[in-house]
Amino acid sequence: MKKILLLTSMILMVASACNRDFDQPNPNSPTIASFWKSEVDAIKGINAVYSTFHRSAALYSRFLFYHGMLRSDEGYGSGGDITLNNVMSFNQTNYNEGLTAGTWQNLFIGVFRANQVIAYVPTIEIDEVLKNRIIGEAKFLRGLFYFNLTLYFGRPPIILEPSEPTDRPSNATNAEAWAQVEKDLTEAATTLPLSYTGDDLGRATRGAAMGLLGKTYLQQSKYQEAATALAFFITGEGKGLYTLTANYQDNFKASTENNSESVFEVQFRFNPNENTNDDVDETRINNTGTSIAQFYAPRGVGFSDGGARRWLIGEFKKENTALGTRDPRLPVTLLFDSTDVRGPLSTMVYGRTFASRYGTNTGESSAVWFRKQLNDNEAGRTEEGFRSPNNLRLLRYADILLMYAEALNGIGQTAQAFPFVNTVRVRAGLRPLNLAAGWNQVQFLGQIKHERITELTGEGWRFADLQRWGDLGPELAARDPEFTNFVKNRNEWYPIPQSDIDLNPNLTQNPGY
Repeated sequence: MKKILLLTSMILMVASACNRDFDQPNPNSPTIASFWKSEVDAIKGINAVYSTFHRSAALYSRFLFYHGMLRSDEGYGSGGDITLNNVMSFNQTNYNEGLTAGTWQNLFIGVFRANQVIAYVPTIEIDEVLKNRIIGEAKFLRGLFYFNLTLYFGRPPIILEPSEPTDRPSNATNAEAWAQVEKDLTEAATTLPLSYTGDDLGRATRGAAMGLLGKTYLQQSKYQEAATALAFFITGEGKGLYTLTANYQDNFKASTENNSESVFEVQFRFNPNENTNDDVDETRINNTGTSIAQFYAPRGVGFSDGGARRWLIGEFKKENTALGTRDPRLPVTLLFDSTDVRGPLSTMVYGRTFASRYGTNTGESSAVWFRKQLNDNEAGRTEEGFRSPNNLRLLRYADILLMYAEALNGIGQTAQAFPFVNTVRVRAGLRPLNLAAGWNQVQFLGQIKHERITELTGEGWRFADLQRWGDLGPELAARDPEFTNFVKNRNEWYPIPQSDIDLNPNLTQNPGY
């Protein structure tokens, strides 16, 4: 899949010219009518949709980590980017600010690209299986883009055809937006294959569609529908296709990508000659890596723009393994004074001890950083950069198991949910939960909340979890002071960019803004 990041000037067209009539077609550029003709065109078209993931900092290269982690109670803006810090602390006054408006705009660029594939690939005479697969990939990707638009903005307009400059779509309701995500993912699952080989490894599979569909239902507390979708992995076609890796850290290393636990990964590739993040500029070399490691890496190595909250450490320490040792997921998840259990004199931070960089303070004021996006596990690594090749594991089998357990609990099948939580716990060396203890639904959901912290912290799902559970609010200020600023029925969503509202009178702003 690292080789499918090919681009095409038509699908990635952007307006750029000097002193010319903008209504006059560029005779050197392909048009829609001349482009969608062959199998090669169809493949280039779908590859361009995937390219949206890293076309700028606004999506999975950086900003979606901020939205999912720093906006939740697990992280905060910890560096010198004042705008980032304000937005993450619910103190946003500029509704055109690039952090949120850029994400909105780039998600819609992804929607635009997917819409072209869905509209024009059916007109091409190619193998029907390949044609249907490509359309399925585009529907999966459009579903993913709309998942994020709905999660973070609540009421996006639904655009299902290639856009025209005169389009003025209205906001969908939140329910309508989620319904479109469900429809895209359901349709995608019918044509996507169970797996790929060779250069196609990493494309969207049927499991990816069913996993994201299950997450979509669960996000709306549609527990029965979520359980039915996620049963694909337990009793359906996906049974046996995925397994937990023996080594938890293998899910976060560039050397162990696309492994047995991976349901869907955003593919990144190191390109030492890159000189642009703009994937529509074919005169330059595009950055196909991710910059998140540079922005999350500790002070003295990276920019330290995103810090982790220290309360997370205590969550991991609530119970030891069956052998009496510390939860092994803690040092994989967080970099802090005692990532090495022996303390700051033994904890290594990019070739130097924590003590030599930051002192021996182990109190509440001692910094904590997210580790899963970093590359410090590589031998000899002393710095980060803007082109990390480390894939984002967007959906993991461990997440599937915990979601399935939550869905079963939601429909009153709490006893049946235990084995799926225990599978995740046992991989970490913890004792299985005791069914005989007589757990009720509320107690089991509380345990699920704990399990998702210890298993999934730093992977970008925390804000979605809190939103789904109805746990967002000022009461979180005890563990994250920034939630003092949180306003109920307002800050669950970002503001829709004011520039879009100014251009489109049919769009309205989100409540409270």
